[in-house]
Amino acid sequence: MPSKKAIYKVVAILVILAVIAFFVFFPAQLDKQTNRLHDSNLPVISEQARALHRQLFIGDWHSDSLMWKRDLIENHDYGHVDIPRLQQGNVALQMFTTVTKSPDGINYEENSTDASDNITKLALVNLWPISTWDSLAERALFQASKALELAQRFPDQVSLITSKSDLSQFLEKRKANPKLLGMLLGTEGSHALDGDLSNIQRLFDSGFRMMSLQHFFDNKLGGSLHGVSGEGLTEFGKNAIQTMRSLGVMLDVSHSSEQVVKDILAMSNQPLLISHTGFYGHCPSARNISDDLMQQIAANDGLIAVGYWDGAVCEPNVTEIAKAIKYGIELVGSEHIALGSDYDGATSVPFDTSELVYLTQALLDLGLSESQIKQVMGDNMLRYLQAHLPD
Repeated sequence: MPSKKAIYKVVAILVILAVIAFFVFFPAQLDKQTNRLHDSNLPVISEQARALHRQLFIGDWHSDSLMWKRDLIENHDYGHVDIPRLQQGNVALQMFTTVTKSPDGINYEENSTDASDNITKLALVNLWPISTWDSLAERALFQASKALELAQRFPDQVSLITSKSDLSQFLEKRKANPKLLGMLLGTEGSHALDGDLSNIQRLFDSGFRMMSLQHFFDNKLGGSLHGVSGEGLTEFGKNAIQTMRSLGVMLDVSHSSEQVVKDILAMSNQPLLISHTGFYGHCPSARNISDDLMQQIAANDGLIAVGYWDGAVCEPNVTEIAKAIKYGIELVGSEHIALGSDYDGATSVPFDTSELVYLTQALLDLGLSESQIKQVMGDNMLRYLQAHLPD
């Protein structure tokens, strides 16, 4: 009979192996369960759609892929985005957004700032650095570091874009290397500032060129579309916006309260972004702001990027996504519409980034012209970046 000491040793080894197995295998399982592809009727791809898709310059304003423990240089059979699948989908530009706080029991109606935070749990499970456990700014910087490492290690596949000159160089390189991806960095909410204006400069210095103001809850800058107060910009928020604009940071109001959006429009005539959304007139969801406010954003030369998930388009299939895009074109004009998938943002979508040709086909099926499709799929994003990236 084994001694108690031997039994304790075996138990200790088993516990250690179980802990190792958890941290090795659970993050991928969580990713698979959270970022799903659902069964959906996908259109038959015509030769016209294939030929057009090969010609497109495609850009997407919103993917949360850096949040997950997934090596983006490798091809995966789960989640929505990695570099090989972006290349397969003929994507030229991808904005990667960093999620730093997300409330437990998340919903689009009302979330308290005191709600338990899902990203703290994710940081622990995915073994993020200790500095990220209680600092939202460090969480954003850590996620950005993964993108920067990709660009440094694989310059023939990934190019980080932080300025107009970077963008021009990328476009030249891509003529000879059509698989080259232009990567940009943005925040999912300015709670990533940790309430400190100096963190805007820190994030800018690390490559961030788009910052959204709110996420699912009110913060020091003002009210969220899904928060409690419904309030507009605070004095801190106004100061933050002035600092961002002085650096050349593009402002994203995807989750901002309607009053925050109105306050920003009243501050200046600089165009705004909505990096991932739907249209209330097409999908009356609490996730989507009013059509009237969308028209005001567009009238100020803003850009509205349409998402692929239920909160944005109500019925998340490729036809409804295409209908949302068509609705937006009819509401504000094709020059103000872009793509904002919200891939890997705890969403369930009908196709991943390698399968974007299905969207091209669906847009053709709805009667959009090839010129309109080119605008929406990426030309508008390129134009906006050429105008609003810092010099």
